[in-house]
Amino acid sequence: MVILGVATLVFLLLHLAPGDPVEAMLGESAGTADRAALRAELGLDAPLPLQYWRFLRGLAAGDFGHSLHTRESVAQAIAERLPYTAALAGAALGLAIAFALPLGLYSALRAGSRLETLTSVAAVIGMSVPSFVLGPLLMLVFAVWLGWLPVAAAGTAAGLVLPALTLGLALAALLARMVRAAVREVLDEDYIKSARARGLPERRVLWRHALRNAALPVLTVVGMQLGALLGGAVITEMVFGWPGLGQLTIEAIQRRDYPLVQGCVLVVSASYVFINMLTDLLYGLCDPRTVAA
Repeated sequence: MVILGVATLVFLLLHLAPGDPVEAMLGESAGTADRAALRAELGLDAPLPLQYWRFLRGLAAGDFGHSLHTRESVAQAIAERLPYTAALAGAALGLAIAFALPLGLYSALRAGSRLETLTSVAAVIGMSVPSFVLGPLLMLVFAVWLGWLPVAAAGTAAGLVLPALTLGLALAALLARMVRAAVREVLDEDYIKSARARGLPERRVLWRHALRNAALPVLTVVGMQLGALLGGAVITEMVFGWPGLGQLTIEAIQRRDYPLVQGCVLVVSASYVFINMLTDLLYGLCDPRTVAA
């Protein structure tokens, strides 16, 4: 039902928004007969309810249709771009967890210290700086001034670093604060005090008892943010020329390529739903009580 709702909303917004794909393809100087012929060829001359029915019928058969501009299969175009976005989102998430977990743990264990205060301030700044500011800044420092990384090198490990940092640093700041809050709350529980009273090593208390019970709120944020990374990497992909799904969506919107925009949005929506479902399943592994509930 969620996918159907998204499909309907996207279809209506695209067809009701200003702009004509035929005019975008032929230009303003094209004759009326040429526009009418192309509109009939693309099926855009049919009434809107009939176009919607054709769209749903194709969607039910797993057919996203063909691009109005390139005549390429929408599914094929998405399949070519999706691995780039998945790699970018995965790398950004990995970097975010690698930064956030130790910083969040240290902040929870050393509450009130100067370094903890500095970490909290850095986390707030990291969440406040938008990607369209952070991306060019990282590009200027690491690519232009230092020359350590390429500005745009899609498909290479070096070219993935700066886009992944741009997406991952903001997420790392959010996750670090979540880890800090969750662990600090858990450390005040009686079972943590009991484990320490039994003489268990602090490392075991932290990793086996505290982190496991603090994982649920952090896992919730990770699941939601991973879905957001897949659909929210548009600006980053445009800044770095990364040929992912976000860049493809923007290009399709600019050309009023209805089938391609609909396919891109539906894939991102389906990915978001799947990731949230996977997050719910992981809840049961972290805390079996959530399954019983």
